[in-house]
Amino acid sequence: MTFEIKNICCIGAGYVGGPTMSVIADKCPNININVVDKSPERIALWNSSNLELLPIYEPGLDKIIARCRDKNLTFSTKIKEKISAADMIFISVNTPTKTKGIGAGQASDLKWVEACAREVALSAKGHTIVVEKSTLPVKTAEVIKTILEASQPNSNELKKTFDVLSNPEFLAEGSAISDLESPDRVLIGGESNDAIIALSNIYRNWVPTEKILHTNIWSSELSKLTANAFLAQRISSINSISALCESTGADIREVARAIGLDSRIGSKFLNCGPGFGGSCFKKDILNLVYLSRYYNLNEVADFWESVVKLNNWHQHRLSELIIQNLFKTVCGKKICILGFAFKANTNDTRETAAIKICKDLLEEGAFLCINDPKVSKEQIHNDLGLESLKSLTNYSKRDDFFNFEGQWIFEDSIYKAIENSDAVVILTEWDEYKKINWSKVAKIMRKPSWIFDARSILESKEIISHGLLFWRIGDGSLNV
Repeated sequence: MTFEIKNICCIGAGYVGGPTMSVIADKCPNININVVDKSPERIALWNSSNLELLPIYEPGLDKIIARCRDKNLTFSTKIKEKISAADMIFISVNTPTKTKGIGAGQASDLKWVEACAREVALSAKGHTIVVEKSTLPVKTAEVIKTILEASQPNSNELKKTFDVLSNPEFLAEGSAISDLESPDRVLIGGESNDAIIALSNIYRNWVPTEKILHTNIWSSELSKLTANAFLAQRISSINSISALCESTGADIREVARAIGLDSRIGSKFLNCGPGFGGSCFKKDILNLVYLSRYYNLNEVADFWESVVKLNNWHQHRLSELIIQNLFKTVCGKKICILGFAFKANTNDTRETAAIKICKDLLEEGAFLCINDPKVSKEQIHNDLGLESLKSLTNYSKRDDFFNFEGQWIFEDSIYKAIENSDAVVILTEWDEYKKINWSKVAKIMRKPSWIFDARSILESKEIISHGLLFWRIGDGSLNV
């Protein structure tokens, strides 16, 4: 039997649900897509006439929203209503790491997934295909199925039936729209062949059939965790070698180019930086660690846990390096932080390396002036847990900043942020930071002036030619 999908409801209007449903709506104009969320504030932003206010920044997303919204794509808080009208429901809610109880610090907290399953069980009508879109630990589908199967009405109402599928996302923030429009693969795991075909038929509107993979549901769930773990491990690997390069006189960019030409290794994810961030990598690895220990695979757990430990060490290493080069103290010094998002082309700051590095510097008494083209002052305040200074009278003319130890301010202007600073630290690879006028910078910084390039986006000759002291991650040749 072939299920015809006319109405889709996605529970969760976040980083996955919003963009994913927008692209499906764009590619499938014959399907009505309803994205629901319990947050009125978030839904209001999705419905804003000013597309610059969308809650998520992804290149190209605003154009899709303009084409589809209020045609076959809606955003609302009418959760029960949209669930009851849906033939297919995507669960795309947050699955944070548990902070207390069994598995705290490693296992995923599935309270929102369970809440969604109970809402679907209560409000769905007839037969409904339920799709796991959130990143979930192996065997979560079993929990969802149990809740759904226990939902049968006691009266003479029409019996409810459900199929549960796993359809993990493989999106890179900053390129989510292109990843959705031209995916490497679409993975669908499940037990019902009819349900798998129904979801496959939606993707076939724009994805070649050979890129749509079918597996059992457990393999699908584990594949997502494994993909993120492998990518994070690659980042930790290249960052570990960057530290070795700095000590030996090697250049990580030359090493990366050499090993990347090996077809067995490839060139992707060989750019060193301040450590991996985002919503998934750390969370998914820790989930893998928890699962491994649960099944008494302690050596496996130790291996994957070491990836997270190295990432944490690497971020603190950068903080210590900045402090050491600034005469072993940053107290009373202004440090300009360029970039707070965990990567370019996104406003996401979850697990960004900037949080740890900024907190380290603030704890040492630095005064930070932070600039990011897409991250708001309010978001930085939430992440750092410290209120920003509202203003600073004549701060650009000061010789020192001892009155502002351990405080920070947000600055829209790159050059105003740099002015009178002792150091500039690049933590996000935004294009505008590659175009900075370093001749101008040399004239407005306090001497001696340090530039710390934690993203390896600047050229040493240009920086040094203007009398600036320069450090670039993984570049040992600068120490020779």
